[in-house]
Amino acid sequence: MIDLLLAFDDETRLAAPLAAALGVPLRWIERHRFPDGESKLKLPAELPQRVALLRGLHRPNHKLAELMIVAPAARELGAAQLTLVCPYLAYMRQDMAFSPGEAVSQRHIGVALAAWFEQVITVDPHLHRVQTMGEVLPGRRGRALSAAPLLGAWAARHARRPILLGPDDEAAKVGETYAAAVEATRAGRLDEAEKTLAGIVSASLPPVLRAAYDLLVAGIAMRRLRGKAARVALTRAEHAARQADIPALTAEVESASLVLEMPAARLIARGEERPLRLEEIEVLLASGALVIDACRRALRHEHTVVSLASRPVLFALARALGEAWPGDASRSALLAQAFKAKFADESHRARLRVEVGRLRKELGKLADIGATKRGFSLEPRNAHEVVVLAPPVEGEDATVLAFLADGESWSSSALALALGSSQRTVQRALESLAATGKVQSIGRGRARRWITPLVPGFPTLLLLPAPLPGG
Repeated sequence: MIDLLLAFDDETRLAAPLAAALGVPLRWIERHRFPDGESKLKLPAELPQRVALLRGLHRPNHKLAELMIVAPAARELGAAQLTLVCPYLAYMRQDMAFSPGEAVSQRHIGVALAAWFEQVITVDPHLHRVQTMGEVLPGRRGRALSAAPLLGAWAARHARRPILLGPDDEAAKVGETYAAAVEATRAGRLDEAEKTLAGIVSASLPPVLRAAYDLLVAGIAMRRLRGKAARVALTRAEHAARQADIPALTAEVESASLVLEMPAARLIARGEERPLRLEEIEVLLASGALVIDACRRALRHEHTVVSLASRPVLFALARALGEAWPGDASRSALLAQAFKAKFADESHRARLRVEVGRLRKELGKLADIGATKRGFSLEPRNAHEVVVLAPPVEGEDATVLAFLADGESWSSSALALALGSSQRTVQRALESLAATGKVQSIGRGRARRWITPLVPGFPTLLLLPAPLPGG
């Protein structure tokens, strides 16, 4: 906690909103520059014990000299604990001597700042071989915040193809690789993303980038339904985030970890229904059951996958038969499910026989379809159980969620136009989804927009792979 924010008179744009956010008074350091380049500095006549000093160090040389004067002067005026809030911390790039005689500026500036301040808070410092601010500031507390989550969230929402820039060759190599992996993951090219990430030696990354790396690894594992691998990656990400000492990054990792504890799908079997977490879906797919996957419109048993994504009528029949198993599904139920027919005539029943024959042919070695007195039944050839894996949300809410799944922000009126529904219907769906944490709103009134929560994802059918593992 601090009692006062002290700022130089050229920091007005940042100082006022920072003081307002902290809820503390703001006082100024007045400066007068003499013709020979020297500065006269005037601080408030009295200072409280805990003071934060705002000073960015871009174009640093003259500002470092002013800090050397202000820090002891502030202590003479009553400050006992001084915190330097430094949005840009200079001289961090030179963290080793590359040739004999080179001064290691990071080390010496760190020693000086440690002598002047109890704590230094900065944003995304250039930490490479030295990985933490604690190493830069001997005996003092250093905190390296990161703007990456905010910038990344902004880019994901507002930029179709963002460009990631790095200050030098070292940053460019990691940046290019990481950007390629992010792009491949967003496009669903998971094999390409994993191959790209394999080219990064994560152990050599600073904690901030290591946490981002493991978040991406976890996101890919979730989409592949590798729950255990995702949990291991998130554990590593949490450790790296805490090492980086960035609360926002730690909160992002914790939010991502909640995905593993939330329902990702619904299991329908033998007339009963229950939610499944990602790790439970992974177990289910390895259980030997015949899985009718309504999230990707496919049937799977062990390593055999039959996709019916382009055959909606056939999949509707397969799902109805799966939900009725081990019993049979009546002809009226199958007609209603596949053709939305409330009143069936002979033409409907003839078409049902044709479509059942086509489905029997598609299923091949997975299952047969037998005729019963009142309809048809599914007869698995090798599986001991038949289950339906359904999306966690279906109906109007699921359609709205699908539109928001690309990360773009939508107004309720735009969603209503895209869905061909009334705006009130869409608003009810959005409110229902918001109540369960699946969507969130930003802005107010006409500027209000709806988005899905941030990465690595949210528990919907989009976390399921296409095709399923082994397919």
